[in-house]
Formats: sequence, C-alpha cells, structure tokens
Amino acid sequence: MNILENKTLFIEQALSLVYEENNLITNLSNLSALYKEYLPDTNWVGFYLVDHEKNNLALGPFQGKVACTRIPFNKGVCGHCFTTKETVYVEDVHKFPGHIACDSASNSELVIPILKKNTVVALLDIDSTKFSRFSKAEVCTFSEVTEKIFEKIEF
Repeated sequence: MNILENKTLFIEQALSLVYEENNLITNLSNLSALYKEYLPDTNWVGFYLVDHEKNNLALGPFQGKVACTRIPFNKGVCGHCFTTKETVYVEDVHKFPGHIACDSASNSELVIPILKKNTVVALLDIDSTKFSRFSKAEVCTFSEVTEKIFEKIEF
C-alpha cells in the first residue's frame, strides 16, 4: 500500500508512532522507516535538521544508503527547500543547478519543509532512482500528510 491509496491510515499509523513520545530522534527514526515502507520506488527517505550554529542542514534519521552529513543552507535541492520554505520536487536531479549527489543512483527528489512558527526546523527528503517518480497528486498528498504529522512533534 502507498500513501495515496490510504492517506488516513498512513496518518493514523504515523501519529500512533509518535503518540506520547517526546524524543525527536526516536520519532524521526520511526517516521523515516514508515515513509520508506509506504513509498515504492524510493531509494532514500530521511530527515535533515536545521543547525543554526553551523549554518547548515545536519543529517538526521533516514532509511537508505549513506548520505551527506551536512548540506549548506543555499546548496542543492534541500538548501533550495530551506531557503524558499516550500516543497521542492525535481523530476530530474541531474538538471537541477547545484544538485548534491549523495547517491549517484538518485534521479528524482522530493523535499518537504517542516515548519514551526513559519520557521524551517527540518526537511523530509525523498529520493528515487526513477526519473519523474512523483505525480502532482503525490507531491500534494505527501506535503499535506507531513504537515499533519509534524503538528504533533516538538522540535
């Protein structure tokens, strides 16, 4: 099953994982596993956390191959998402100026900002080996689902 097939069930499962759990790393670890399980044709699903001290994004919990540990605020798809505070979907990452290739097998990427009080605190990053992996409906659904889940999580 994927998120589009049953958005409500996915949200319920995600919220049950974070219910009464206050540890951010624990919550992000379980959520990255849940997203990966529900998202076919993805090779990496994880989080980058905003590090204001070092002015970059720090690798958080993820599912997939090893990843870039730090991404500058203004570099790559994740940096662009941080700067714009908007979901960024790139159908072909090889055509994205300044793309950072943590995994050379990735061909498309979806990055969703996680906002608290209109400030980006983290990013959900989803990569696929397929070009144009995500439909417009999926991008909208993933953004909506992520927003609902992260209303309940403290950063």
